[in-house]
Amino acid sequence: MRKMKFLLARPRQSGSTHNCFHALLGLPLLAVMTATAQAADTNNNTTIEEQSIQEEKPQWYTGSLVSPSGAMTKKGMIAWEPYMTYSQPVGQFNSNGSSQPLHPRQKAVSNFTLYKYSITDSVSIQLTPVISYRWKKGDNTSSDLKFGDLPVDLMWRYVDADPKRYIPALSIFAGMAMPTGDYNRLGRAQDGVGAGAYTFRLALTEQSTYTLPGQHELRLRVWSTFRRAVTTAHLHDVTSYGTSSGFKGRAQPGMYGESGFSLEFGINQKWVLALDLARDWANGAHLRGTTATGKKVNSLSEASGDWQIAPAIEYNWSPRFGVIAGVSTYFAGHNTGFDISPQVAFNSVF
Repeated sequence: MRKMKFLLARPRQSGSTHNCFHALLGLPLLAVMTATAQAADTNNNTTIEEQSIQEEKPQWYTGSLVSPSGAMTKKGMIAWEPYMTYSQPVGQFNSNGSSQPLHPRQKAVSNFTLYKYSITDSVSIQLTPVISYRWKKGDNTSSDLKFGDLPVDLMWRYVDADPKRYIPALSIFAGMAMPTGDYNRLGRAQDGVGAGAYTFRLALTEQSTYTLPGQHELRLRVWSTFRRAVTTAHLHDVTSYGTSSGFKGRAQPGMYGESGFSLEFGINQKWVLALDLARDWANGAHLRGTTATGKKVNSLSEASGDWQIAPAIEYNWSPRFGVIAGVSTYFAGHNTGFDISPQVAFNSVF
């Protein structure tokens, strides 16, 4: 599945913001990237693309909520996987890691859909558009549907899996997130869903499968992602970076990334238990400009980080069709909001 989730990113929000953008300007800015990052790190998975150890009755997988999947194994294959996520903010981790309540809380419903096409037997291209709807208690109106930044990734599996010899499948991702989401001249800060900058994306993934006693299969994924803005965002008035009316300037989003692993335990051929554990980090965003009163601003927001866990259950009708449902949440971190995000996704491969 996702996860984006590159992931490489399922949508994770810091009290309505995505952890990948904790590197931006704190909570106001983070709220901006909620949909994009999770879509990007996209935790997409395809049930047919992986090799199973059991030849007579192979295990079927949908993929965990957060881990990214690698390139598909056959030229011409297409994967389609829509995700629905509800984000319920819970609180905020301060600079020393202590948690505290967060008010007001901006809730969100997000949909991001993975589209993956296999160009060759080892190279695939992936797009993960994101649409989100957010609201906050006390607002007279709700935000409109918003289209976030658009990640496009090219992935290459440079080592094929050989479970019998304990050789894992190794893949590398490289791509760019296009600044298609609103971030500038906003009617209100909560309408910001973009970073306003082109962002380079890189990821390394590993996947291996093992047979446990009782002929149960266990699939392991390990990944690490890196994101860096290659342009600056031009800012005017209210923006995703927490600026107010009359502001003029620029912002350079900070680097951010994620590392983690997932486990998928096959109860039987159709049912699978999944668990993700991931660590997110983000450098602060650099903001420069002048306010409406002419005051110069040159600031660097604090770095942030968090730990995320995401248990889920998968059901697969066949090697090509499956569904996963679970919840992701944060249990530790600093300088970031945290939430509980139930989510469900349908996976199909053609």
